[in-house]
Amino acid sequence: MTSTTPRKPFSMIREFQLADWFTLGNAICGTGALFSIMSYLEFRDVRHIYFACTLVFAALIFDILDGRIARWRQKSSLLGQELDSLADVISFGVAPAIIAYGCGMQGLYDRIVLVYFVTCGVSRLARYNVTAAELSEGGDKVKYFEGTPIPTSILLVLVLAIAASFDAVRQGLWFGEITLLGFTLHPLVLMFALSGSLMISRFRIPKL
Repeated sequence: MTSTTPRKPFSMIREFQLADWFTLGNAICGTGALFSIMSYLEFRDVRHIYFACTLVFAALIFDILDGRIARWRQKSSLLGQELDSLADVISFGVAPAIIAYGCGMQGLYDRIVLVYFVTCGVSRLARYNVTAAELSEGGDKVKYFEGTPIPTSILLVLVLAIAASFDAVRQGLWFGEITLLGFTLHPLVLMFALSGSLMISRFRIPKL
């Protein structure tokens, strides 16, 4: 019989670096944003939109800090890289799309665009993970990004926060709505289509 050595409790947690805890902070903020939008859909209190948008901004701060801490301590790992990608999908992919849905982009075409946006974000992160070594050109740091990084979706969240402050949500969404073949499209959702397309583009963006 083959014997297996029992793993110690919390052994995975012991493998975490300091930067990884900040990455988890990113994921926590993104998940909190999702709960806030669910609360908005239930109670119709615009403050929940503000909470959701604020949490995405907080996730961005954690995302910036985890990279800086990893470079400062000169400690990074594949675990940290995977954590970072998963957290980014939640905070800068799924959360902005759900905030848009909560703000009123709920037509069939809107949903297709929002799914496209999230899919582009996931694809962008996957491409980065498999090409990071190539893009670093043998160094320790990636020289440039191919396509816009997924955290640039913070600009979309900013637009939605401003719209909410003007009560331009739900029926009051900027640019109104269009009915095509019996289904609804809110033109404002096209900014998500543009953002997603830029993520999967081949544009080279220098990394600062």
